[in-house]
Amino acid sequence: MTLTNDWLVLRVKNYMELYFDGVGRILLADEDGRLTELSFLKERALPAGLNLEETPLLCEARRQLEEYFDGSRRAFELPLAPKGTPFQLRCWEALQKIPYGRTATYADIARAAGSPKGFRAAGLANNRNPIAIIIPCHRVIGSNGKLVGFGGGLEVKAFLLRFEAAMAAR
Repeated sequence: MTLTNDWLVLRVKNYMELYFDGVGRILLADEDGRLTELSFLKERALPAGLNLEETPLLCEARRQLEEYFDGSRRAFELPLAPKGTPFQLRCWEALQKIPYGRTATYADIARAAGSPKGFRAAGLANNRNPIAIIIPCHRVIGSNGKLVGFGGGLEVKAFLLRFEAAMAAR
């Protein structure tokens, strides 16, 4: 919901908490009909004052995540509005092109974002991805093939990669 007058614009962000085996508690958020956040709550309490409302978009995101976790969905079809720099947005677009069940390196993402030597910057952009899983930052690994950095923790990243590999092999 957006309230306006001559000097004030108030945007209301809506939130939904979910739980999935293997990843734990996650928090979804939408604003103005676009998904803006999927973050890992881990053991943290929900911040006070969140507008917990099951909007049509959040319900659709929940449905698509349920399908993803039951193995029947490989790509998401949701309106997204991640907030970031132009370079971050290019990196996040590149993440969405990594095929399900596959991985890419930070150098691959940097090249796809138009900055072939910017693998460190691509790593920072990956770290700041506000819509995890749906913008699949878990599919990015180090150039040596090792798992590195993930907001949900390396155990969750490993779970997601194993899960996708198993589903892709079906």
